[in-house]
Amino acid sequence: MGTTNSKYLPKEKKNTWLKYDEAELIKVMEYNENYRKFISKCKTERECVAESIRLAESKGYCDLKAVIETGKSLKAGDKVYYNNMDKALVLFYIGSEPLEAGMRILGAHIDSPRIDVKQNPLYEDTEMALLDTHYYGGIKKYQWVTLPMAIHGVVCLLDGTVKEIVIGEDENDPVVGITDLLIHLAATQMEKKANKVVEGEDLNVLIGSIPLEGEEKDAVKANILRLLNDKYGMEETDFLSAELEIVPAGAARDFGIDRSMITGYGHDDRVCAYTSLTAQLDVESCEKTCVCLLVDKEEIGSIGATGMESRFFENAVAEVMNCLGDYSELKLRRTFANSKMLSSDVSAAFDPNYPSVHEKKNASYFGRGLNFSKFFGARGKSGANDANPEFIAEIRKVMEENKVSYQTSELGKVDEGGGGTISKFMAVYNMQVIDSGVPVLNMHSPWEIVSKADVYEAQKGFHAFLTKI
Repeated sequence: MGTTNSKYLPKEKKNTWLKYDEAELIKVMEYNENYRKFISKCKTERECVAESIRLAESKGYCDLKAVIETGKSLKAGDKVYYNNMDKALVLFYIGSEPLEAGMRILGAHIDSPRIDVKQNPLYEDTEMALLDTHYYGGIKKYQWVTLPMAIHGVVCLLDGTVKEIVIGEDENDPVVGITDLLIHLAATQMEKKANKVVEGEDLNVLIGSIPLEGEEKDAVKANILRLLNDKYGMEETDFLSAELEIVPAGAARDFGIDRSMITGYGHDDRVCAYTSLTAQLDVESCEKTCVCLLVDKEEIGSIGATGMESRFFENAVAEVMNCLGDYSELKLRRTFANSKMLSSDVSAAFDPNYPSVHEKKNASYFGRGLNFSKFFGARGKSGANDANPEFIAEIRKVMEENKVSYQTSELGKVDEGGGGTISKFMAVYNMQVIDSGVPVLNMHSPWEIVSKADVYEAQKGFHAFLTKI
């Protein structure tokens, strides 16, 4: 019998924590503390855009729309951002090579599963005021009841004034929430399937119970309207032009006795958005133009004017090319075709409580670094991008040369499930695209969990992609 030469065997994936010396361990914790603060503050896509712009401007980025309006030109080394309706954002760091040579793009989404307030939401029932809602994205509805929740969003008044609303985050704020049936009366409820235990139309948010003195009908509702008018100047009809999201209240927290993880709302996909953003902001010089693309609506199919199906990104690139004095339709098409992209979205971390849905050799794990997925999709790879092996080999080389811990996976067993990302919408331009991201536990629940080591390695890997490929 012959013997197996060990040099041909795959390298064993070791726990990433074991490679850090004391100095780098401090960097891991410091980086994750900044991320924890970001995700605690940015619970809606609008808040993510506003904070990302603030961080970008502190690094020298300016508004592309202002450049266009003033008729200024762009040149290599310039940094600009394009804000799309306050719910999507793209940042450009202009490289020394022509744009036509292609861009290096980091893309992620900044919307997360949540509960949205309907347009005609406010009503009173048995002297309690409630809001009708419609859940957003794929959720297990029973996970969203009995939790302290906050209201985030905007209301646009008839005079054009836009009022920002955040109720439930300050320690002195009240919180709101969705009630559930007590176990003593839940015999029939407990016999239902999990997807029917709590129905979508029953996700009504309780917001008050004090009646307004002197009101004979719907006095509790009248009192809520009085409070909203006093603070925000809004009337009931202003709900028609409001965008209010019900999200878990409270800051993200360190998780685990060893503080190795973070639990918080919206890791999917703001953990990839933040690591992409900071990787872009840390680029000091580049040959190929570096791009960070943060989009909305991925959780409901990437549709709409702020989703990846929109042409806002294509339009923004055209505007940049025009400001560089080098626009043509053909050059725009070549720019996209010559570009390379990491479509960054979270992956499902292996959960030892539920091993049966994973195939262990092709699962992602906590503490093993940035994850790459050749394909997502469902069943027979339906809806998958399916990256080219030549591109994957190029990425492997750069990750290993830059000592980035990385792993590969697919989303669960074949025929067990699947998922989609924004990668397929970028692949239509004939560019090289692969899915990448951070493994997550409790995905799409109110409180998701990530490993700090994986978050740190993602930022390192994204930075290496922008500057080395």
